[in-house]
Amino acid sequence: MGDLARKIDDHTIQFVRVLPGPIEKIWDYLVDSEKRGQWFAKGPFGKVGEPFELRWKHSELSPNTAPPPDSMAEMDKTGHSAVNTLLKMEPPHLLAFTFGGSKMSPDKISEVEFRLEDMGDNKVRLTLTHSKIPDESYRTGVTGGWHSHLDVLQYRAEGKTPPAFWNVWREAQNAYGK
Repeated sequence: MGDLARKIDDHTIQFVRVLPGPIEKIWDYLVDSEKRGQWFAKGPFGKVGEPFELRWKHSELSPNTAPPPDSMAEMDKTGHSAVNTLLKMEPPHLLAFTFGGSKMSPDKISEVEFRLEDMGDNKVRLTLTHSKIPDESYRTGVTGGWHSHLDVLQYRAEGKTPPAFWNVWREAQNAYGK
């Protein structure tokens, strides 16, 4: 299991992961819909300032399977989607978008930023900062979720098959005391 999130303040969490490079490979995992769909959610980006749709299907993130928790069973069966807005895209170093989508009230929409830094020796530092988190309940949910997705990304970047997503998610929930 990867490094735990750091709480910056009541409305911001941050993850730092070191992934195998080159930086262009990791950038592709962030911006290419099919590659992003292997660890997080599919959906092509448009231009900065424009909306885009993310589509999750957690049970498809690995050929390994595990049952979802009861509270996620329907979402896992049908998938989930959200329309967000692309805020920044500076290849291959910076990607930012709103998070929470069109189904959330405007005061619940937060922001996610990915920063990539080439560390040399074919290593890339990925820093994910999720900010404008509206409350503790929301922060609790996204912390375990991001941790799980980043663990799957780590496996993918290393050329390994990830374990079943819901097992990764349960482990992350336990790590954060949920």
